[in-house]
Amino acid sequence: MSIEFIASKRTDTGSGASRRLRHAGKIPGIVYGGSGEPTMIEMDHNDLYHALRKEAFHASVLNMNLDGAKETVLLRDVQMHPFRKIVMHLDFQRIDAAHAIHQKVPLHFINADTCPGVKTQGGIVSHVMNEVDVKCLPGDLPEFIEADLAGLSVGNSLHVSQLKLPKGVEAVLHKGEDPVVAAVSLPRAAKADEAAAAAAAADAAGDKK
Repeated sequence: MSIEFIASKRTDTGSGASRRLRHAGKIPGIVYGGSGEPTMIEMDHNDLYHALRKEAFHASVLNMNLDGAKETVLLRDVQMHPFRKIVMHLDFQRIDAAHAIHQKVPLHFINADTCPGVKTQGGIVSHVMNEVDVKCLPGDLPEFIEADLAGLSVGNSLHVSQLKLPKGVEAVLHKGEDPVVAAVSLPRAAKADEAAAAAAAADAAGDKK
C-alpha cells in the first residue's frame, strides 16, 4: 500500500513562526537522515490529522512530495497538543531502499474468541504488547503482524518468538529476551471461586480423616 503526503519547505523557524503556521492551518515538521541535510517542512493540518488516524500511516514507508520532489520517509515522532485535537509537530526520517530499517509494527490479534482458554475454560485474553519492533528492508516492511491465539489455554502465553513474521522481517530483541505478547488467564472472580472450592475440598478431606 502506497501512502503519499504533501509537504513544503519552510524558512522561518522558532516558536513564533510555528504558532503562525498553526494559526494558518499548517503543521511544522522536520525531515532528517539519509544523504540530505535536515529540512524544516510544513504540511496541511487537516490532511495530516486524518492521515495520522490511520494505523498504516504510523507503520508504513511513506512517500513525501516535498515541493514536487519525492522522498521515502518514516514517521518518527508525533507531538500532539495536551488536550486539544491539534498536531503540534511531526518528525520524519529519510530512508534508503537498500538499507535495513527498525520500525515498530502493530499487532493484529486473531482467534482470541475461539481459543480453548476463552471458549471452553472461561478465561480472558490480556494483550501485553500491541506492537513489535522489527528490522527489515523498507520494501519488506509489513503494515501489521498477526498474533494467532488459536492454541492458547488458560495459563498459556504467546511470545514474540512464536509470531509468524513475513519473509525478510525479524524481531528486534535483546540477547536472551523473548517477551510475552498475550496471555490467557481466569478472571479474578473465577480464581477466587477456585481457591474457595479447593479450600473447601481440603477441609472436607481433613474432616474425613
